[in-house]
Amino acid sequence: MTRIRSAGPHDLPGAYRVCLLTGDSGRDGSALFRNPDLLGHVYVGPYLVGQPELALVVVDPWGVAGYCLAAEDTRGFEAWEEAHWWPVLREQYPPVDDDSPDGELVRQLHAPVLAPESIVRDYPAHLHMDLLEHVRGLGLGRVLVETQLTTLRERGCPGLHLDVAADNANAIGFYRHLGFSAVHRLETSILMGMRLA
Repeated sequence: MTRIRSAGPHDLPGAYRVCLLTGDSGRDGSALFRNPDLLGHVYVGPYLVGQPELALVVVDPWGVAGYCLAAEDTRGFEAWEEAHWWPVLREQYPPVDDDSPDGELVRQLHAPVLAPESIVRDYPAHLHMDLLEHVRGLGLGRVLVETQLTTLRERGCPGLHLDVAADNANAIGFYRHLGFSAVHRLETSILMGMRLA
C-alpha cells in the first residue's frame, strides 16, 4: 500500500536516501557523491526540521519512496537555516577546495544559494519534490503538489517557485502541466513559478 502522509523526524533517514537516489536530475546519484548524507543535509533535513508542517512523504512497504517539501516564506526559512541549521554542519564539514560534487555541496553549506529577490517578491514560497522511480507515474506527484498548493493558499501565500535542473525535461514538463511557468534562468537550472492569489 502506497500512501502520502505528513513527515516526522523518523522519516529523515528514508528521505535522505530518496534524495540521494534521485540526486542526478531524477536518477540515482549514489555514484556521484562520496558522502551519502551531503545532499540530504542541503535539500531535505532543513525542511523536515524547520518547516515540518509543510513536509509530506510517500511511503510504501519498503519505506519512504518520495517527498514534497515546502517553505512558506523563503527569506524567513533562509534566515532560520542560517541561525539553526548551517552552523553545526559548517563545524562538521570545513571548507574544501575541490571541484567534486561533494566539494560543491560543502561550499553550499558555507555559502548557501539564496533565491533571487525578484523571485521571492512575487513567489515567496518554494517547494521541491523527489520520487523514486517505482512510484512515478501513479499520480502521486500531482497529489503532493496540489496538496501543498491548497495549504499555501489557505495560509494566504501569494506565489510559489521551485528550482528544476535545466536538463530534467520530464520534471519541467510535469510542472508546466500543473500550471507553473519558467520565470528565471540560472546557470544549470530553471526557476518555475505559480501565482496563488
